[in-house]
Amino acid sequence: MKVQEIRKIARKMGVPNIGRMNKAALIHAIQGTEGNPQCYGTDPWECGQDNCLWRADCFALVKSKAV
Repeated sequence: MKVQEIRKIARKMGVPNIGRMNKAALIHAIQGTEGNPQCYGTDPWECGQDNCLWRADCFALVKSKAV
């Protein structure tokens, strides 16, 4: 998902100060606002959030970090 789309979601949720956040920070802020663990980009195999909107991006990010 592109950063512009994530910013729209964050705005709808009322996340403050989103203008200078990068993708990971935006997703962490959204996860926290939802009351979920702020686990994006950490270890998707251990998070237990199978229905997470960010899951595919998270797996891709973690995989790219491992290379």
